[in-house]
Amino acid sequence: MNMQSKRPMTAAEEALVHGFARRAPDLPGDTQISEARQAFIDDIKQNGLPTRRIEAWHYTDLRSLLKTVPASEASATDGGVDALLKGAQLISLVDGTMVSQQVPDGVSCSSFRDSLDGADAARLLTVRDEDDIIGRINGAFVTDGCRLVVDDDLELSAPLEIQSVHSGGQIHTRHPITIGERSKGTFVERHLAVGSGDALVSSVTDLQVGAGADITWVISQEQGGTDTHFGQINIELGAGAKLTLFVANAGGNLVRQEIHIAAKGEGSELVLRGVNLLGAQSHTDVTMTLNHSVPDCVSSETFRNVVCDRARGVFQGQIKVAPIAQKTDARMACNTLLLSNEGDFSCKPELEIFADDVQCAHGATVTDIDDNHLFYLRARGIGEKKARALLVKAFIAEIVEELDDADLVEALEARFETWLDDHG
Repeated sequence: MNMQSKRPMTAAEEALVHGFARRAPDLPGDTQISEARQAFIDDIKQNGLPTRRIEAWHYTDLRSLLKTVPASEASATDGGVDALLKGAQLISLVDGTMVSQQVPDGVSCSSFRDSLDGADAARLLTVRDEDDIIGRINGAFVTDGCRLVVDDDLELSAPLEIQSVHSGGQIHTRHPITIGERSKGTFVERHLAVGSGDALVSSVTDLQVGAGADITWVISQEQGGTDTHFGQINIELGAGAKLTLFVANAGGNLVRQEIHIAAKGEGSELVLRGVNLLGAQSHTDVTMTLNHSVPDCVSSETFRNVVCDRARGVFQGQIKVAPIAQKTDARMACNTLLLSNEGDFSCKPELEIFADDVQCAHGATVTDIDDNHLFYLRARGIGEKKARALLVKAFIAEIVEELDDADLVEALEARFETWLDDHG
């Protein structure tokens, strides 16, 4: 008989398992929730963190990359910071707990902690599949978040920002969001460090966009240079809904941002744009899945990546078109500016098409700054460092400026410029 011994747990796996045992009595939720939490941590104990042998994690061997897990207790933080957009209404979470909310009429906002004792609590803590380690870590440890319901036919007069700040420790939040039919508005989901303490952050957003709604959703990840950030957004699009999703990663040491979209309503449209700014020895993985399961839907995804120093980046994009999803128009692109010989970026686009009347395409490019463009600027008296910076900013600005909101474009470009100045 062949017997295989179970591999020993890593320091990070042990910290998660032992940390849960210590925290379990104080985590919110009824008996059913407690059992679900225990099942999640038992899975981690039994199977460990994913390795490159798991296809979805092939470029991010989490078992090797996640070296340590900080203490469970979050550090003390005085409060939030100014909103990313001027005039935005703010829902503030500090060290994983919702502390304040400012929402307009027609928007219902409640603490996710309160929902953990509700009748539908078990439905709120679910995982996508057997490889969903983010869902399991979040489900085991989540303490709070924002539960948001937007009425039908509501047009927000100002952006609404869900802001999660911390200064270290473990932060686990979840945001169930329901957007009513034919509603319009801009939402910002912002994660940022305000201190120097190491952090492990997990955040799961479940976003349902009602039929005919027109929504802009911005994810801005601004973690500290030693932080680990696990983000996941699960999206369902109703009939005729339009979602403009912008993802910006400009921080963190180990980052995995998952984007899962289901186009479930005919005539829905997705515009996904992303910017990944990678420096030092960071590792950032953006993994996207998009399922077209009904006819006449349109999707367009473009990511721009800037890689400096010894950073490593990953983009995995998978589009599936079901046999019934005729007239689908799906296009995906990943463009990388590799500014260092020691940097690395891996791109894995996938198309699975089972319908015959479709337009689908994908493409990927990796390049350095064009010497001709650099020469053009230097010939006009611009120094080399400034000329390179201008070309990098132009590379990013090309997709940022697609956003139909001047204030949002200005705020994002200012954030990116700060990062580029720091990594110039």
